[in-house]
Amino acid sequence: MNEKMVITIDGPAASGKSSVGKLLAEELNFMFLDTGEMYRAVTWAVLNRGIAVENENQVSDLAETINIKILPGSEEDSLRNYIFVDGKDITELIRTNSVNDKVSQISKYKTVRHVLTRIQQKIGSKGRIIMAGRDIGTVVLPEADVKIFLKASADERAKRRFSEEKNKGKEISFSEVLENVTMRDRIDSNRKIAPLIPAADAHIIDTDKKSIQDVVNEIMRIVKRLENSG
Repeated sequence: MNEKMVITIDGPAASGKSSVGKLLAEELNFMFLDTGEMYRAVTWAVLNRGIAVENENQVSDLAETINIKILPGSEEDSLRNYIFVDGKDITELIRTNSVNDKVSQISKYKTVRHVLTRIQQKIGSKGRIIMAGRDIGTVVLPEADVKIFLKASADERAKRRFSEEKNKGKEISFSEVLENVTMRDRIDSNRKIAPLIPAADAHIIDTDKKSIQDVVNEIMRIVKRLENSG
């Protein structure tokens, strides 16, 4: 196994990036980073400071000044990352509905993406990492060894997200979840800065009707082919 290998996993909301990435990282003994958590961290900070999400200048200024840290979990939970903003643990706070509703708007802003991309590239330069997001293979780590793009129908992705929310005890309707998923798709795909598109050399995997393990196995075959060809 290439000791510096970098694997990117891109795709829309609830396409399985985090679930697949974590299991793949466990099998390869790699670090896993869900970059969406970083955009959620900025969104939480914006809401916490009472800044209007539509005020790009103030949002951008905040993104440039806050200190975001990603720390690995314990040995028992090594694939979980802890998110800190200015020393405060916000790992659980970034999963609220208010953050869910605003994160795609925040992620549209050029300065926010520039700041977070710089941090992500520094982390990725160390290798042995699986990094998931929406522009990792196209913008953040375009020289990655393996690029994966996961896709699934909006209805299937909404079902997954709805199940996750219900399991957490959150009161939310399926129609609300579906509306949020389609809204995020629209924003992510149409933004001018780093829109959600597969890299030209990405392996596109449709995760509809596939288990997490099925997708991981498919990616493992891709990784092994690369290793054998090298």
